[in-house]
Amino acid sequence: MQTKVKCFVLLFKECNCLCCCSFSTAIFLLTKDLNAKGVILRAFDQFRVKSCIEFKPRDTEEYYLSFQNLAGCWSYVGRIFKDGQELSIDAGCDHIAIVEHVILHALGFYHEEIRHDRDDYVQINFDNVIAGQEVFLKKLGSDLSDTHNVSYDYLSVMHSGKYALSNGNGSTIITKDPKFQNVIGQRLDMSPRDAQKLKLLYKCNNVYKYLVSAEYVYRLMKERYYQIVFNLIILGQETGYFIHASTSSDQVGDSAWLGTKIMSTKRECKVQCLQFYYFHSGNESDELNIWIREFQDEHDTTGTPRLMGQITGKILHHVSLNATKTFQVVFEVRKGAGSSTGGFSIDDINLSETECPHVTLQIDDLERLLNTSRFGTAIYSPRQYSKEGYAYRIVVGLYHAFIGMYVEILSGDNDDQLKWPCLQKQVTFQMLDQTPNMKMQMSKQWSEVTHESHKLSNGRFFYENGESVYGGVLFGYRYFTFLEELQTREFLKGGSAIFMFSFEGK
Repeated sequence: MQTKVKCFVLLFKECNCLCCCSFSTAIFLLTKDLNAKGVILRAFDQFRVKSCIEFKPRDTEEYYLSFQNLAGCWSYVGRIFKDGQELSIDAGCDHIAIVEHVILHALGFYHEEIRHDRDDYVQINFDNVIAGQEVFLKKLGSDLSDTHNVSYDYLSVMHSGKYALSNGNGSTIITKDPKFQNVIGQRLDMSPRDAQKLKLLYKCNNVYKYLVSAEYVYRLMKERYYQIVFNLIILGQETGYFIHASTSSDQVGDSAWLGTKIMSTKRECKVQCLQFYYFHSGNESDELNIWIREFQDEHDTTGTPRLMGQITGKILHHVSLNATKTFQVVFEVRKGAGSSTGGFSIDDINLSETECPHVTLQIDDLERLLNTSRFGTAIYSPRQYSKEGYAYRIVVGLYHAFIGMYVEILSGDNDDQLKWPCLQKQVTFQMLDQTPNMKMQMSKQWSEVTHESHKLSNGRFFYENGESVYGGVLFGYRYFTFLEELQTREFLKGGSAIFMFSFEGK
């Protein structure tokens, strides 16, 4: 009998990993369903960032994963079949954490609550389990449940919720530590311990998609200006270190340069995203520029520099990069005209081989706004344009105890050249977990595909920058997140929340 996981149904058999070697590659064939396909590809990116698991489309391989739109969300546990091992991602399963959950089953993971040492952490109330389903909450033997010496994880994306397989009489899973009773069953993202177990199971020596972080020791490209400040204290908590470049002295036009280590691209799709926080305390004419320096080969020690962005605005920034060769990211601080008593501070640097979000909307003092704003208050981003030229804006709705997140298709400069209505575009809404290390983040992310009901009609006019703009209906998620969830993880940092959005073509 094969090991198959369908919702909460488990049929036990010894687990065989799809591939248990360093820099493992999982071969896949995707469903034709557009939203599911986009979510699956985003889940692949999370595995690349957080582990050494790589995914490539099937060529002629004998063993591969076949993602299908069948009934429910399920997978066999481990490698079982040749010629296409099915995973089902139907219309109700196309959320990134659910897809991660299903893929982790295929990679050899069982549910967290049935590991052999679970009795120290949870109690199963079999009186509340559906008759005949008790077997699916039986704990595994130690031969099938290798914990890799990783502690029990209430936050695991592989942990079922407290009402799993309930007959309606109450909770079936009760945590020994009460504060986790409403935490189990989270479907935000893989937890740090999920990623740790995955790396141990597949003997990952390196997580090469996670290219750089603030933990790296930076080298000075010029022997002045940059200062590494250790043990920064904020609100009484030690938060590591940041990098500061002063513009308080020297001449107009002087620059300080700081480069990361030299890195190689790994993916066929040559796209990278640089994410960092910064604070500017100098003169408004000072500049922070982002460069990449590409090297032709191992003999090229100078490289070819390219300017990728000049930074202004809010504290969190994403800079899209497109390095195709061995490269280095370089931060340049250039002193402007006028006096300065400060400079630029840079922190929480992450670089990954993923696409940057298309829009970032930072809302400061969000809890106060939720408490004091009129129910249904909307906060709008400026008008944006997709790669294909469609105009839109994102909208965050404040409803006291919960937050909605929407997109609104707008009139724009390219309307005469576009196909209407705007159909089959995947939109992804995200609330950023601002944990500094990208590998440890558990952000919230939902996706949807535009369809006929999202027409640019029955809308309204508004003015932006003196121009009359027509807006269509809002679509998205009224109950995107609740205040209780907002107060977990690091969704709030200094009282600020960051909402991100991506608009993808067909």
